[in-house]
Amino acid sequence: MEPIVRCVELDPAKVPADLRYPFNIPAISGMGRLEFNAGVTVFMGENGSGKSTLIEAIAIKAGFNPEGGSKHFTTRLRPSESDLVDALRLTRGTRREKSGFFLRAETMFNVATEAEQYREYGWADLHEMSHGEAFFWLAQNRFRAGGLYMLDEPEAALSPQRQLALLVRMHELVTGGSQVLMSTHSPILMAYPGATIYLLNDAGIRRIAYEDTEHYTITLSFLRDRDRMLRMLFEE
Repeated sequence: MEPIVRCVELDPAKVPADLRYPFNIPAISGMGRLEFNAGVTVFMGENGSGKSTLIEAIAIKAGFNPEGGSKHFTTRLRPSESDLVDALRLTRGTRREKSGFFLRAETMFNVATEAEQYREYGWADLHEMSHGEAFFWLAQNRFRAGGLYMLDEPEAALSPQRQLALLVRMHELVTGGSQVLMSTHSPILMAYPGATIYLLNDAGIRRIAYEDTEHYTITLSFLRDRDRMLRMLFEE
């Protein structure tokens, strides 16, 4: 199946000469053409590597509200998006999404507040739920087949068990023709079968196999020999 969004690339002509933020981030300044999986595409890297900045810009370019929500959400309590969106070129496929959502942990309160006006349309009171419950309610009840979904570090609100449940929900969506773009630190979420994984670091952006990610290797080493890892960490 063809991706809803095929690729994104940086337009060099629109990069400011002073290389101000976020163009001073190596992964952003060195960004080429990134092809997207028709199912799941993952952006991963250390804190500050630019993955959330990138997925935010892609989401805005695709028509979503910078603070999250579906395309009809308009809440702008504290605008903080970068100028990256103005320098991106987004290429769409022939399919159009039937629905969509930009889900991000840091502005979930804003989305929950705006959603209060949609209670008569079947929305739950997200403020009455825990952070993780609200995240999962949205995935279960507002994500639909044939949609385009941008997820920015959803694991921030989810227990490991709920991360596994989100994998199941992602599979239901993808088999129903949806496309998911996600930034994450979670070795559980990035393990989605067949996902395209991009590593963002000081060398730029490149595709990487799941088993070659530090998130996988460090987690595996820790679980295999926790005592040895702790001794290494705590020795003076």
